[in-house]
Amino acid sequence: MRVLLVTDTGKPIGDLREALAQLGYDMLPDPATPQELHRVVEHARPDVVIIDTESPSCDTLEQLAVMNATAPRPVLMFSNDANPQLIRAAVHAGVTAYLVEGLASGRIAPILEVALARFAQEAQLRERLAQAENELAERKLIDRAKRLLMERQKISEPAAYAALRKRAMNQSVKLAEAARQIVEAAKPDE
Repeated sequence: MRVLLVTDTGKPIGDLREALAQLGYDMLPDPATPQELHRVVEHARPDVVIIDTESPSCDTLEQLAVMNATAPRPVLMFSNDANPQLIRAAVHAGVTAYLVEGLASGRIAPILEVALARFAQEAQLRERLAQAENELAERKLIDRAKRLLMERQKISEPAAYAALRKRAMNQSVKLAEAARQIVEAAKPDE
């Protein structure tokens, strides 16, 4: 597992690097700054990001949000700031685990495992949500195509659905694709 360390503090993070290496993690060679976060993640493709900060800045949170939108990764943030609003902002930006009270090397492995498990669970939820949204959009498209067929051909809803199914089968396409074709063809008339 490849780990990217990110720091905006002047303090050395050699102890953390050493603890992670002893646990068998593959460390990227140099720690990144928050401003480099998105670029480094896109280029190096780490499996997990660990951020050490006194208090996450707006820039850090913005970079995290960009990274989370384009290349989501589990993110552990170690901070000295226990401000609840800041913690909520960090989680909203994509932080998987936010820890206050420093970097005790003995705590790293279980914290990392929890963050990885939580990230995987959230990824499943995002995937299921995207699938449900896609299915809803297809259902709306099919309903719109049925309404168009009902209006133009003066037929019932079951007959419109049967015509739509027949068109999909004849063209060897999904029902939603046949519906999209009908809706697209009707656009100039609308």
